[in-house]
Amino acid sequence: MKNTDLSKYNNSWFNPGGNSIKRVLWYFCNVLFIKNGWNPCSGLKVRVLRAFGAKIGCGVNIKPCVNIKYPWNLEIGNYVWIGENVWIDNLAKVRIGNNACVSQGAMLLCGNHNYKTTTFDLMVGEITIEDGAWIGAMSTVCPGVTCKSHSVLSVNSVAAKDLDAYCVYQGTPAVKIRERVIE
Repeated sequence: MKNTDLSKYNNSWFNPGGNSIKRVLWYFCNVLFIKNGWNPCSGLKVRVLRAFGAKIGCGVNIKPCVNIKYPWNLEIGNYVWIGENVWIDNLAKVRIGNNACVSQGAMLLCGNHNYKTTTFDLMVGEITIEDGAWIGAMSTVCPGVTCKSHSVLSVNSVAAKDLDAYCVYQGTPAVKIRERVIE
């Protein structure tokens, strides 16, 4: 039986984009303007994110204490809500469609590690949250997952696989529990 050996971990292949100066500058701007709970101004957050390469539509509402790893890997449509304490760990591209909602404390995780290798290799995958989808509070969307149009991931659930359109998912791992009917 083999053991994990983190001294041999190597993710030199991974390039998150942006040069090292841009990444350091972003770190401080993220802390000052995006993660900062004392900044309630969504418009200022949107302007700062756009300045760092995020593509953001109109009417986007970003609540306090949101954490975004790399804004240049972020696309947000129109009239999107991002709740308090959301963590967008976008080591890969994250796309959020129009009229979508990512509720308080949710995590969008584009990175994971391969527990089957002794070197615990980094694995990344894009996340897509399509138009009208709702990611419930304290829920997690895993790398490579697409939450299709108007799907719902219930509170404190984990989406490890794609969510079908107009369906409600719940649990860890999330399973379909009903159809979503919008009246």
